[in-house]
Amino acid sequence: MQLSDVVVGGIATTVPFWPLLAFVGLGLVTLAHRTPSERTVAGCVLWSLSLSLIGSLATAAFMLSHHQDVLMVDVGPWFSTGTYTFELSFLVDRLSVTMMVLASAISLLIGRFSVNYLHREPGFTRFFLLLALFATGMLLLVEAGSIDLLFVGWELVGLTSALLIGFFHERTTPVRAGLKAFTIYRLCDIGLLLAVVLLHHYAGSAEWVEALGEWAWPGPAVVMGVGPATVLALCLVLAAMGKSAQLPFSSWLPRAMEGPTPSSALFYGALSVHAGLYLLLRAEPLLQRAPLASAVLVGVGLLTALHATLVWRVQTDVKSALAYAVLTQVGLMFAEVGMGWYRLALVHLVAHACLRCLQLLRAPSALREVQMRHAATQGVKPPPVAVGHHVMPEGLRQRFYRLALERFALDVLHEQWALRPLLWLGAWVDKAERVWVGVVSGWIPRAAETRRLESEHRAATEPSDGKSTGAV
Repeated sequence: MQLSDVVVGGIATTVPFWPLLAFVGLGLVTLAHRTPSERTVAGCVLWSLSLSLIGSLATAAFMLSHHQDVLMVDVGPWFSTGTYTFELSFLVDRLSVTMMVLASAISLLIGRFSVNYLHREPGFTRFFLLLALFATGMLLLVEAGSIDLLFVGWELVGLTSALLIGFFHERTTPVRAGLKAFTIYRLCDIGLLLAVVLLHHYAGSAEWVEALGEWAWPGPAVVMGVGPATVLALCLVLAAMGKSAQLPFSSWLPRAMEGPTPSSALFYGALSVHAGLYLLLRAEPLLQRAPLASAVLVGVGLLTALHATLVWRVQTDVKSALAYAVLTQVGLMFAEVGMGWYRLALVHLVAHACLRCLQLLRAPSALREVQMRHAATQGVKPPPVAVGHHVMPEGLRQRFYRLALERFALDVLHEQWALRPLLWLGAWVDKAERVWVGVVSGWIPRAAETRRLESEHRAATEPSDGKSTGAV
């Protein structure tokens, strides 16, 4: 490896390190019960994100100037157990360097916007801590040289997403919305966990270069049997569907708008919602070898786009309408990946992330803008764009509108078949653990304690009213 490769590899390695350093430093100060000032918190996080952006731009400039397509950076082992060693390695290529610049730039933009937006908010420090942790996870995800390290970043992104949805924890609705998102994440992340194990089994390595080949992205199909490649690809598709809120896991995304507007723009307009798409683009050699998985992507993407474009037309608040608009475009990106249009999907991802970030940041002032536009046009209606609305029979059109108003009952299905069973199981395990600990320690719970545990169990499993304000 040349000296220039070593230098740029070191720069690329520090890109996720800076926000992690800010998170650890501020976290230790907060744990010491010394709350820093808003200026200190914001300055520390923004400087770390600025250094990450500089490192991302320097890496991209080097790759372009030297016409280098792939750069593998091996930092060294993290830990070892038996014959397995967790290697810290980073893969810098056309795909990852594009996402590095995008993630660093948007994270810095959102951080700067949040300084004024969340001024004097009681959770100001908590928000910026979670912002730094999210930036670390997202940059690890896109730079990871192995699926093992990608899984670490994937989990950090999911954790910060759920915590920021429930940012306003003094109200019940945001907490429950965060719990719903985290539940769906947990269910779909089973696919990624299985993919990690299967990639070790089928390819003998978790490194992307060794498992998929050291080619310029997008590369040729992987040298693997159709059966193993299909199983692996379907596992990754399941994980991507949950993270990117594709059908039937899409009901959590509009509820996620309960969080602050900056986090909605960062997570569900720009970066987090596209993490599943990035995973599919990274694994595109597998998809070329698995036509069944590609067909599933096309079907899921088109169904999600159709569902979302029907629902957004009947939304009464701007953030919910934007949430379903995001689902429409991400569904089309899934279809593009399934059809093998990988470069188009990447360009679509970058353009869509920038557009939705801008729209969600401007969502609080959108009503005034609409009023001004209405006054400027003097009430003239815009030309119709929904062709399907005019060619559908009246009965079918009314049925679709009714289903769209009900959001196709996905909230009810997730509540009954995912959230409530998991909450019931958790409450039952907690109750059984308390009783077992009491028996082992020689203390038998009294009747009053038993009744209290039963009331907690009922409170945890009772259904919610299903209402969401979608507050800005």
